[in-house]
Amino acid sequence: MQHNVLILDFGSQYTQLIARRVRELNIYCEIKPFNKLPNDLDAFGAVILSGSPNSVRGEDALHPDLSNIKGKKPLLGICYGAQYLAHFNGGQVAQSNTREYGRANLSFIKGGETFFEGVNEGTQVWMSHSDTIKELPTGAVHMASTHDVENAAYRIEGEDTFAIQFHPEVYHTTDGKQILKNFLVKIAGIEQSWTPDAFVETTVQELKEKVGDDKVVLGLSGGVDSSVAAVLLHKAIGSNLHCIFVNNGLLRKNEFDSVLKQYEGMGLNVKGVDASARFLDALAGIDDPEKKRKAIGRVFIEVFDDEAHQIEDAKWLGQGTIYPDVIESVSATGGPSATIKSHHNVGGLPDFMKLKVVEPLRMLFKDEVRRVGASMGLSPELLGRHPFPGPGLAIRILGDITEEKVRILQEVDAIFINGLKEWDLYNKVWQAGAMLLPVNSVGVMGDERTYEKCVALRAVESTDGMTADWVNLPYEFLQKTSNEIINKVKGVNRVVYDISSKPPATIEWE
Repeated sequence: MQHNVLILDFGSQYTQLIARRVRELNIYCEIKPFNKLPNDLDAFGAVILSGSPNSVRGEDALHPDLSNIKGKKPLLGICYGAQYLAHFNGGQVAQSNTREYGRANLSFIKGGETFFEGVNEGTQVWMSHSDTIKELPTGAVHMASTHDVENAAYRIEGEDTFAIQFHPEVYHTTDGKQILKNFLVKIAGIEQSWTPDAFVETTVQELKEKVGDDKVVLGLSGGVDSSVAAVLLHKAIGSNLHCIFVNNGLLRKNEFDSVLKQYEGMGLNVKGVDASARFLDALAGIDDPEKKRKAIGRVFIEVFDDEAHQIEDAKWLGQGTIYPDVIESVSATGGPSATIKSHHNVGGLPDFMKLKVVEPLRMLFKDEVRRVGASMGLSPELLGRHPFPGPGLAIRILGDITEEKVRILQEVDAIFINGLKEWDLYNKVWQAGAMLLPVNSVGVMGDERTYEKCVALRAVESTDGMTADWVNLPYEFLQKTSNEIINKVKGVNRVVYDISSKPPATIEWE
């Protein structure tokens, strides 16, 4: 029996959540677009069909090839997946009179005892659909209903095929994790054996086989992802790993020196390269956010390529790419996807670099990266470090970049971040930072009129950055921080706090 799970994505906003819930059960899973089934289906012990914004009744209905799955492997259809299994197997799906969205309560019908084992009558579930299943497919056994949805759950007689109209992966479905566990563990017989230690052991062995005696160059950022990737590679290939930490002049205050010092005790072969002047020159006069990102990316590749050429026979580029980067860069439906931001470490390298890419964290979510790092003994301080954008302070300075603007923002950011740590708030925040706004405002300092910059402070709570809520920091903290910034940072006379959530806003301002 194989112990991996395949999730077929039909473009649902919740697909990543399905994967996260499965991983929380210590079961390994992968997300694939519905129309790009892996060649090695034998590697998967169960399959889950996600939801979708599409309708099974439409001309644009998404049709997966389930000929080697349905009736042959344990299969769970969620929302669109449940409607698909009904509509194309003798059932009927019709448009609901009203859009069924929000909380509902399950009533159980005899026939789903194992699937709903440990789940109480009336348990809360989350609905999000505009179509509804009017008639069950051929061979179906009705398992559950809600007040408004008669066919909320069913199974196919003689198969390990199950279907549910609600979303077990979302927080609002109270017993969603138990339902997924019942399907995967009790019905599909999958072992809960995917742990951080098991991942490390397997990955190190795979890296040894893949890289062999070749040399790998890896760009360190000081963050969690690149650090954990470096330690994994170091375990596999030792001194053949060459790490480069580039100062692009857009790091936090004193970060270049502090990060290099942080790596000293980790046994890694790290070289620090101060290319700040080169980056600032390239950014001169550019105020468009995308052009800033492209300029930084271009110079980084040039600097990195210069350094890589000094390492004889380097054949691989190590990267800290993680699973959300990969998923966000792939269109699940095979059609046009809205690009919110481009991921600089997804999609390969310029042809002139001639390096193969190795990404040991490519299949992990952020919280999983932290758990893997902890299992290898990385310090809690490093693992708890807030995410920091690749382009650094360039996308927190709205408008063009100058050395003086960088200095101002570094000073502001240091006061804010150090204050969070002093007030024991840092670990309660997922990401925090300051933005330098392209506006001046009138102020009074002493008896003098000032006309200086405004900065915005931002602190959010999140699990993986896909969604985020602003953090309600204590007024006393904000008051003290504002006073300290205005009194100590020359050039700033006004501080505001960003109370926007993602969506509709993004975490960064550019």
